[in-house]
Parts: sequence; structure tokens; C-alpha cells
Amino acid sequence: MLNPFKIIFAAAFLILIVASSIYVIIQREKIVKLEENPSQFHEAMYYDKLFGNMVQCRLCPNLCVLAPGQYGTCKARKNIQGKLYSMVYGKIATAHTDPIEKKPLFHVLPGSNAFSIATTGCNIQCLFCQNWEISQAFPFDFATQAASAEDVVRQALSSGAQSIAFTYSEPTISYEYVLDIAKLAKKAGLKTLVVSNGYIEQKPLKELLPYIDAYKVDFKGYDDTFYQKLTQGHLQPVLDAMKTIKQNGTWLEIVTLLITGQNDSDEKIRGLSHWVSSNLGNEVPMHFSRFSPQYKMLNVPPTPEDTIIRARQIAMQEGLKYVYTGNIVYPQGEITYCPISKEEVIVRQGMFTVSNDLRDGACSDGEKIPGIWN
Repeated sequence: MLNPFKIIFAAAFLILIVASSIYVIIQREKIVKLEENPSQFHEAMYYDKLFGNMVQCRLCPNLCVLAPGQYGTCKARKNIQGKLYSMVYGKIATAHTDPIEKKPLFHVLPGSNAFSIATTGCNIQCLFCQNWEISQAFPFDFATQAASAEDVVRQALSSGAQSIAFTYSEPTISYEYVLDIAKLAKKAGLKTLVVSNGYIEQKPLKELLPYIDAYKVDFKGYDDTFYQKLTQGHLQPVLDAMKTIKQNGTWLEIVTLLITGQNDSDEKIRGLSHWVSSNLGNEVPMHFSRFSPQYKMLNVPPTPEDTIIRARQIAMQEGLKYVYTGNIVYPQGEITYCPISKEEVIVRQGMFTVSNDLRDGACSDGEKIPGIWN
């Protein structure tokens, strides 16, 4: 005998699928209709016009060459009638007020909140993406909220947050929107934070950095084969971006998600840590985070907690002063210590700061801790 609850559940699931499909079709048709008058969209920066109404995007290392009607790899930029347009400008896919520790940024305004926003799209395709529902979506796949740059700043101020974070998906692909918001945010006294994969060309990065206070880069691994195989990207542009961020004086923190059998060997962790210490300095905060099965890597087991703890030890052996752990319960990996005295100055638990004993960015003995504290 058929279970009536299973029948109801199956019917509801089918209705949901059909409704979602109808929504996508309607949204796609709306965009196609709007494209008859492309002035309604925001023209992209950083692209070249080619022959036959072709264009080449020069925002990120993908350097997509697009015929009329084509989207870039990022799913956020499109050639319409021989011009490149941002299809996500002013379209927020998600917005939340988060603890800044969630980014994670541990040396930026501890205990404060960040008004966090994202559009759809990403310029790489990580098989282990934790936000794939929005990062791998076209604008017409997702219900978005219209918001001007001015709207975003007003919402951030009313939320009580001290900063705006461009996060969840990849901020680079909504470059024009991020730049406009960041300029207004600075005037309003808000800090600006970018949570990024670091896959961006040098010229647009250098134009953006004067308006950004802190950049957190997801450094996938010190291995180009890993980048190509698991992200469809390349290593060198990310290394170049991190150097530029550091040289510009923008605060930089780095996170590496360690995946079993991919980027978690002692040799790879040591190589990554050595590169950071040698090229960016030993005061750049380094976070090692535990992988959990996601997206297209559901068959890969969670990273053992011991691997994350070992990675922290290796990085400290390579000279890094501030090394943290994520997605595991390990109190030592959440504390900021004064390098000389070993004093505990910032104690965290999960995504929250429990205590902060820094005074004007210094320990009790006067030793300065780098970061953004005021």
C-alpha cells in the first residue's frame, strides 16, 4: 500500500521543481526583453571591443572573449549588442549582518558586525564551493533584491554595522557595484571588506584598493595543478593579487580550506606557509579551515581535525606569527597571542570575540599587534 505522506511529499517536491523552472523561464524572458534597450543595464568597466561586435573582458584572468548574447565564465557579465554589461549591478542575492569573525577577519574590529552582501556569480568553479547556490547561478536563476549603492550604504548604517563586506559569492564579478558602494561607504565612515578568491587582473585591483580597508583571500593551495583541477583557475594570478594587496597597504588575511588528499600534505602546507612568510611577511594572519563535503565533492570525507592543528604548527614553524584554525573546536587556534610575551589578548569562541585586551592595538607590555583596531 502506498504511503500517503510519501505521495504528498513527492507531489510537493514536483510542484516546487515546476515552479522553480517557470520562475527561471520568466526571469530569463524578462532579461531578454530588457536587452532590447541595454541602456537599462550598467556598462562594465575593463573590456575591449573587438571585430564583429565581439568583446574581451579584462577584469579577471579568464579574459573571456564573448560574441553578442554570450555571458562570461562568471555568469555575471554579458555582451549585448557589442558592449559588455554587468548583469548583477544593483541586484543583491543575499544580505545579512554578520559578526566580522565569520569572514573570517580576526585582526579587524574584533566583536563588530559587518553588513554583508552578495550578487550571483563567480569567476572560478570550485568543486568544493560552500555557497554554490548563488556563486554558480545566473542572475535569472535567483530571486534578487534591487538596491542602489546608496541603498546599501543606508541599510548598512541602519543595521549598526561598522563595515560593509562583499562576500558569499565572488565580489570581483560585480566590480562596478562594489566600487561604487565602497566609495560611498568610505564617505559615510564605514570600513569596507572584500572576501575574495583573489582572481582579478592587476589594473582593476589597483583601482579598487584605495577604497578597501581589508581583503580576505581564499588561497586554495600552493599548487597550480590543484587550481586547474578543482577550481578551473590558475595559481599565479592569485599570488600576484596578494602581493599587490599587501604592497598597497590594504589589510590582508588569508584562508586555506584543507581538503583530504588534495592540498593537506605537510609538504604542500609548508610550501604555502613559506611562500606567505617570504613574500607577504610573517605578520599576515593565516587561517586553516576544515573541509566538509560540499557541492561536487560530497564523496570526499571531512578533513581530520588533527590535520588542521598540524597545519597551524607547520605554519608557525615557517615563521608566521598569527595562525588560526577554523571549523573545528580548538581554542588555541582562535586566540590572538602576543608573539613575544605569549599573552592572550583576543579570545574568540566560534564566530564571536569573548574578550579583547588590546589597548590601541598593543599588548600590556607595549608590543604592537598589526591590524585595524579602531
